Amino acid sequence: MKQRALVLCPGRGSYSRDCLNSLDGLESAGLDVFDKLRADLGRPTVREMDTADRFVSAQHIRGENASSLTAGVSIADLDQINANAFDVVGVIGNSMGWYTALGYAGALPMEDCATLIETMAQYQKGNIIGGQIVYPMVDTQWRLDPAAVANVTATVSGHRDLHWSIRLGGQAVLGGSEEALTFASDSLPSVTQGAHTFPIRLPLHSAFHTELMQSARAQAKLDLAGLRWQSPAIPMVDGSGRVHRAGCANPAAIREYTLGAQVTETYDLTLSIRTALRTVGPDVVILPGPGSNLGSAIAQAMICEKWRGIDSKDAFISRQNTDPVVLSMRWPDQRERVVA
Repeated sequence: MKQRALVLCPGRGSYSRDCLNSLDGLESAGLDVFDKLRADLGRPTVREMDTADRFVSAQHIRGENASSLTAGVSIADLDQINANAFDVVGVIGNSMGWYTALGYAGALPMEDCATLIETMAQYQKGNIIGGQIVYPMVDTQWRLDPAAVANVTATVSGHRDLHWSIRLGGQAVLGGSEEALTFASDSLPSVTQGAHTFPIRLPLHSAFHTELMQSARAQAKLDLAGLRWQSPAIPMVDGSGRVHRAGCANPAAIREYTLGAQVTETYDLTLSIRTALRTVGPDVVILPGPGSNLGSAIAQAMICEKWRGIDSKDAFISRQNTDPVVLSMRWPDQRERVVA
């Protein structure tokens, strides 16, 4: 019997040093579309960047390359899902991953999906606006810490140019001007979790999903007026928690959200996950590559929901060890469960 799967497409910061050779000869019609567009524009293709001898920040992290690199690897992975074992019943994305989701779910032809991603990425070339920092709001069992949430909320309220950028499970991604980020870093207590000390500045990221991106929003509506929007073939949940149902969603509403609120308003991935878990009823969540950094966000959202009795980090790990509910295609043992 097939398992019902919810797919979560990662954002552009997912491709890291250990992701080189993620494609490893994978065949993918969707990836071919991305590589043709990049080649036609005289830019390095996803395959060329992935098979580089070494990871070079100037190539692999910069937004004008990282977006298509991330999306191309995600699409290639999604093309490997075993259709005899899984029925994909919903698609969501984190930040730029929403654009990848549009192509995979069929809300845009893959050619238009690649054009959307490439166009939005090029706005970042030599034009980083503000930035983003990440800060945790959970205890050791991945339950939300009310005091930490209140502290972040108060900090955001304390500076006019500081905003919630992404609600990422148990983490806050804040976006703002350089002055606002300095204010946030000075205001939020330093927290060490594992090998990381927070708040952490995300490299080469603009203040995505904040009002500082108004110019990109206005330009996108002009440059991308010709995209062919359609109702998706698979249900989608956007970053505001709105469900776009297969076959009957309004293409104009998807366009308006994607080129409007998605650019300049908070991307609430936590709400997107919660809504998807409630509305499409998945058995598992599949995380395509690159990277595997969304596993904790999914787990934290499940814990907040007490989804299927998962109410702590220990309960989540126990479930993963016996009957996994999150399948990351970057982990070999979990990948084997997913691919044909």
